[in-house]
Amino acid sequence: MIAGIAGKAAFNHIRYAQLWEDADVLVDALAGDSGRTFVSICSAGDNALAMLMLDPQRVVVVDLSPAQIACMTLRIAAMRVLDHAAFLELLGARPSSRRGALLDRVMQTMDQPSQEFWQAQRASVETYGVGGIGKFEHYFRIMRTWLLPLAHDCKTIDGVFQTREPAARRLFYDGRWNNWRWRLLLKVFFSRFMMGRLGRDPAFFEHAEGSVSDHVARRIVHAAVTLDPAQNPYLHWILKGTMGEALPLAWRAENYDLIRSRLDRLDVRRGAFEDLIVEGVRADGFNLSDIFEYMDEATFASVYGGLLEAANPSARLVYWNMMAPRRVPSAYRGRVTTHSDLEGRGKAMDKAFFYSDFVVEEVRR
Repeated sequence: MIAGIAGKAAFNHIRYAQLWEDADVLVDALAGDSGRTFVSICSAGDNALAMLMLDPQRVVVVDLSPAQIACMTLRIAAMRVLDHAAFLELLGARPSSRRGALLDRVMQTMDQPSQEFWQAQRASVETYGVGGIGKFEHYFRIMRTWLLPLAHDCKTIDGVFQTREPAARRLFYDGRWNNWRWRLLLKVFFSRFMMGRLGRDPAFFEHAEGSVSDHVARRIVHAAVTLDPAQNPYLHWILKGTMGEALPLAWRAENYDLIRSRLDRLDVRRGAFEDLIVEGVRADGFNLSDIFEYMDEATFASVYGGLLEAANPSARLVYWNMMAPRRVPSAYRGRVTTHSDLEGRGKAMDKAFFYSDFVVEEVRR
């Protein structure tokens, strides 16, 4: 994360216990030669793990939050000692009665501070899985447990994940899902006030434009109608609290052993992007998450310029926007090329549906 946000939001707890940005979109945007160096926002660590599929020389993973770094280090330790099925149980993607035992097994391989951190989370991990204990996941759990049943019964919720043709998905959404109770739930629970207090931090909406609930309503149509909900792990977790057959890229069985074989290429650090720039780290690609949303225009321009100084020729900067429009500042437009083709493809297939824009910019040689 960028140091400037540190004074505006709290970073002493797990905000995101799993990634809510689609790694398939990220990896597609960064695809290229093997042996490159990447820099990634950590968050919960899933997308940094997914970047190992690109056969990099190194992925530098950075975050201001010690809690988010702890999520990354736990995933690394878990992948080293658990088979794929056990990993999914520990993360919460699958039901389990043995998460406490699995966590204990993983913690034995970790340093003392990490053991102490995760021992304090043990009860929550047993109940919800590692991927379910963040503030953002708790926000969805409130909705799923207390409010969603007022709008839909279990049969209707299960019906979301039946594979249908697009026209049939539209009929299901209009005819069965989008009733007045659901619309009221969206208006209230996904308001800026509620999401800021219960989900994200209020500081993260300081530069947002427009209605959050209206934005979420539009994006849910993308996830439930334009795309096939049966293939959407993020929507499945929001509505049901686990994942179905579809999984995020780094959690899939077919990728597990390859990612595990490359864990030593991760360079995980607590700190800010500015620290990497001062250190002289040079990268061929950047996973920037949605960090620019938290900045005013002047700060965004300053940070963007610093990132360009740390970028090798042809490096790609990949990031998302939710409510605050951010693209290359005017002062640097002559130094980058926008990959409209990759952006269009990414937005069309993005299963983590909250974001309004997906940006891929390449540093010119």
